[in-house]
Amino acid sequence: MGFNPRKTSKALHTNCAPLTQALFPLIHSSGRCYDPADCPRPGRFYLFKRFARSPQSEDKTTEALDRTRRTWFRRVAGLFERSRIDDELWEELEELLIGADVGVATTTSLIERLRTRVKEEGMKQPAEVRRALKEELASILAVDSSAGRLWSDDAGTFVPKPAVILVVGVNGTGKTTSIAKLAAGLKAQGKLVVLAAADTFRAAAIDQLRQWGQKVGTDVVGHQQGADPAAVVFDALTAAQSRGADVLIIDTAGRLHTKVNLMEELRKIQRIVQRKDPSAPHEVLLVLDATMGQNALIQAKNFTEAVPVTAILLAKLDGTGKGGIVFGVCDQLGIPVRFVGTGEGADDLASFQADEFVEALFA
Repeated sequence: MGFNPRKTSKALHTNCAPLTQALFPLIHSSGRCYDPADCPRPGRFYLFKRFARSPQSEDKTTEALDRTRRTWFRRVAGLFERSRIDDELWEELEELLIGADVGVATTTSLIERLRTRVKEEGMKQPAEVRRALKEELASILAVDSSAGRLWSDDAGTFVPKPAVILVVGVNGTGKTTSIAKLAAGLKAQGKLVVLAAADTFRAAAIDQLRQWGQKVGTDVVGHQQGADPAAVVFDALTAAQSRGADVLIIDTAGRLHTKVNLMEELRKIQRIVQRKDPSAPHEVLLVLDATMGQNALIQAKNFTEAVPVTAILLAKLDGTGKGGIVFGVCDQLGIPVRFVGTGEGADDLASFQADEFVEALFA
């Protein structure tokens, strides 16, 4: 076959079919295959690329951060216009970062790192600390992204067809709308997308997803309210495979007050998906409401106990003056933010870039 697991320069990043996993256990111990052309069923794979960043999406991210920038980070930037670095600067910086919902733990560790850098690098001017702060903020956002299989590589990833995205989140976070935005973005890339309405607990969720499906032009597979979510997922995956879909996005219930039931329901959905594709789901996307501040971090921790979350979509970023929550989420959970919601339209979803995000805060 020509496989050499030690020649990582050949890596093209893909999860192979079960037969290949059985044939090459050393290679698949890391969950990756090195050349899809060598796979027994190469027709099942295709190159999945990240959303392309455009000037429009960058502008929307900057606009969405306007309230956070005006309320908090403009004041943060103003701290470094003074003539010297003193205790008052550090105290005010701490107060502003906590006020922006960066979080106490993240703020404390951030300032400790900054003060260490100031001492070790011999910084004398506040402007130097401002530069170091931006670098440290960007490093918080640049968390390890190897857990997910669709958005972990800028060059794209070879994945089975259909790629399966399991979307979780508390009701009211903008989960269903975010799914529609994601579907619209994937469709704009030329992908055939199928949506699974597996939130059968809330009747409005099924109707809402169907309405969005009509708006963005994607098929929606759903049953009636109260149906078994796993049965919906099974039918949706079967439909996606028969229609040659590139991506299946699964909406799920968000009843966090019944966490035990939620955990079991998500596990059951995962078992059903893995019967058809043992490598799926290829991403578990958690939708968080940016307007909820530190409560969003609490929700995120609860969901990570229920399911292995691989990526975060931060919705309603345009509706809050405390966008600093993104730093707390990345720092405390070690899960990468992949998308931010920048408005209410179907195209108001931007691919997240750490450096651009930090620059927008200080613009």
